[in-house]
Amino acid sequence: MPTLFIWLLGLVFAVVILTFIFDISQSKNAILRNYPVVGHFRYLFSTLGEFFRQYFFAMDREEMPFNRAERQWVNRASENKSNTIAFGSTKNINTPGTAIFINCPFPTLDSDAVETKTVIIGEGYSSNPYAAKSIFNISGMSFGAISKLAVLALSNGARMAGCWMNTGEGGISPYHLEGGADLVFQIGTAKYGVRNDDGSLSDEKLANIATRGQVKMFELKVSQGAKPGKGGILPGIKVTKQISEIRGIPKGEDSISPNRHVEVSNASELLDMINHVREVTQKPVGFKTVIGHIRWLEALLEEVNKRGKDSAPDFITVDGGDGGTGAAPMALMDSMGLPLKEALPLVVDKIMQCGLEDRIKVVASGKMITPSDVAWAICAGADFVTSARGFMFAIGCIQSLKCNKNTCPTGITTHNKRLQKGLNPKSKSIKVKNYINNITKTVGIIAHSCGVKEVRGLNRTHVRIVQINGKSIPMDELCPVCPTGESNESI
Repeated sequence: MPTLFIWLLGLVFAVVILTFIFDISQSKNAILRNYPVVGHFRYLFSTLGEFFRQYFFAMDREEMPFNRAERQWVNRASENKSNTIAFGSTKNINTPGTAIFINCPFPTLDSDAVETKTVIIGEGYSSNPYAAKSIFNISGMSFGAISKLAVLALSNGARMAGCWMNTGEGGISPYHLEGGADLVFQIGTAKYGVRNDDGSLSDEKLANIATRGQVKMFELKVSQGAKPGKGGILPGIKVTKQISEIRGIPKGEDSISPNRHVEVSNASELLDMINHVREVTQKPVGFKTVIGHIRWLEALLEEVNKRGKDSAPDFITVDGGDGGTGAAPMALMDSMGLPLKEALPLVVDKIMQCGLEDRIKVVASGKMITPSDVAWAICAGADFVTSARGFMFAIGCIQSLKCNKNTCPTGITTHNKRLQKGLNPKSKSIKVKNYINNITKTVGIIAHSCGVKEVRGLNRTHVRIVQINGKSIPMDELCPVCPTGESNESI
């Protein structure tokens, strides 16, 4: 035993000596050259900092992009546990931008409440309109960006809860279909799954996808919240043989999508593409976008009125600049695109000003993971809300921020078989169902507290927004809906 100890001590000493020699000899890192050996601790502590902040130092409401209180709400909801709390809220309601719902002195009795109305997308304008029952649905997460087990858990959970699941831009996989959920097929700028060899849109493949009964709608991805103006990024380490076949791209190579659809350079051409896809698929078609300038959307809606309402997109998904992704340049993620709380009312108002509110449905996306988020979006004018990261939390995500490294410790965003072992799609699908059910149930409680019988009765009169002076203003005063033809927005 003493001999082993001496041997290990000598080994440690040898490693220190070799590290010292290497550090003072290299010229790439000034810290290590000036502080050999001990300089490595700086990088170790920096790496461990994420862990210590998350579990020991950060308060419940401090972390970004989602704090502990939000994550714990999702975790409890997904496990169908009570989400009641004691003593008092830890949320600072004086923070500018905070939504405060207006309670009614005579709230709706449970016995008077009614089920949330089903909204039909594409009714009267598509051969196969979609009757969407759930106000809360799964946003785009591609197979490739997330694992097959994650896709299975989400698709099965969505089927059980009766909501739709967006495929993301990575095409449709066997696991989307196996789960049995209603699917929204997203067409990204690289046309994964419906592309010709030259990257152009294949009508034949598009029509073939449309024959699948589970595929209810198609969504053109114009831009994404975390990276507007930048195409999708899938590291080569995640491009397996199966993913390369589904997407139609080379195995093992980084897959970087064009930063826009090459066929679309203006609002008129976007309408042309929407109508082309609808003609080929005979199903509702919309688009997803991040809002910066609003004029282009105004031009698109004016073009719709010139051509006729049948030319309109069946829905518009508004993604906030606070949306997420697996990999994006920090400059875009931090500083590009309007946040959803500013963008959503703008889009809703523009649609109403053009008299198209009965034709175009609005989907809100971007950092919407709790009931108050969803209720705010409905108040602002959204018909539906979608979330991606909320569902990642529901199936086990711990916000380790490793999505782009194929080292996700929960098996959600990795294709490493060892790491995927902890993700049981059967049990996780139950958590997905529970999460959806508890979101919709709690949004209903908010609606009843505001005095309306069902969620779709919520509007801007039911919520106030806290201003910089700590006082709140009714949302209908802060963002008044203008009569048709008028506008408060000059962007």
